[in-house]
Amino acid sequence: MMFMKLGVLFSGGKDSVCALAKAMEKEEVVCLISIISHNPESYMFHTPNIELTSLQARAIGLPLIQHSTKGEKEKELGDLKHAIEKARDEFAIEGIVTGAIESVYQATRVQRMCHELGLWCYNPLWKKDQVELLNELVETGFHAIVSGIFAYPLTEHWLGKNIDKDMIKELIKLNRKYQISPSGEGGELETTVLDAPLFKKRIVLDEWGIEAKGHAGVLSITRAHLGNK
Repeated sequence: MMFMKLGVLFSGGKDSVCALAKAMEKEEVVCLISIISHNPESYMFHTPNIELTSLQARAIGLPLIQHSTKGEKEKELGDLKHAIEKARDEFAIEGIVTGAIESVYQATRVQRMCHELGLWCYNPLWKKDQVELLNELVETGFHAIVSGIFAYPLTEHWLGKNIDKDMIKELIKLNRKYQISPSGEGGELETTVLDAPLFKKRIVLDEWGIEAKGHAGVLSITRAHLGNK
């Protein structure tokens, strides 16, 4: 049986790790692709702790292609295209995996880019029920923490918290009252995965800092190492 070689757009957040896990069930994932954006308000790319992707890639055991961008709207797509072309040339990928759930902005641009490059675009989480996805992550042993908050009524106390059953219940309440996306697909929150079933090692945090004001803030990991599971 022949498997398609895929590269995964990898931010180190829960959605990209979940998409990676689902892609590995069906095809052959040969590399991860991370875009380091210097614009914290990038339209396309996750930014909190994006530098940690190199350690996460080691924990998973897959090669990583990192490419930096200034994060300028639309221009950042050219940087993404260069990274995908590099993955195609180095690892002979035949398709790209994304963790998009609801974002038409992201999904359509990646799909168009893949079409231009002759690659398949695979979105395994597209239009999945967000609460069901969160429950699946918890039940299968993902360890993901909130590393960014960007919406009312989220506050600093969310930063660093594990996504667990109690948090999911709280997110459901916030969705009903304030229309906050349970998975943060609207940019309301960002996450960083420290462990998952596909990780051969877990991420252990040594140093971090929190910068928050009102309903916006990030938890920045400044030092971490790999630990045994």
